[in-house]
Amino acid sequence: MSDSDLMQLYSRRILALASDIPHLGKLENATGSAHRRSPQCGSSVTAHIVMDQGRVADFSQEVRACALGQASAAVLGQVVIGLTRDELERGTAELEAMLKTDGPAPDAPFDGLEALLPAREFPNRHASILLAWQATLDAIDAIDA
Repeated sequence: MSDSDLMQLYSRRILALASDIPHLGKLENATGSAHRRSPQCGSSVTAHIVMDQGRVADFSQEVRACALGQASAAVLGQVVIGLTRDELERGTAELEAMLKTDGPAPDAPFDGLEALLPAREFPNRHASILLAWQATLDAIDAIDA
């Protein structure tokens, strides 16, 4: 990876997102929690969630990831409250398509993920970027389990 590639990958926008992740910590009243870890890089995310009438009512996340994983978790944290599982699944699928199939940046409310477009050229980073989203879906599923 060249210096210019690194500069593009770790843009100011990504670093700003990574330094300001909403809803950090453990949610004591969570009705569903799930942990995901990337074996490729060791990044991990634990998501805690409370659902009310099919929508995210409360949310927190414990994020131990690279700047890209943190930036992705930040975008999720900005929009997750009030969303349904189906909406989060759509956002996750759009993020994955953006990264892996050169798809477009996700639509609103997930359009903040556009900051991660440069990461599509680095497949070894994709797992970390997807962690928070997958853990959140797993946490919702844990409520029903």
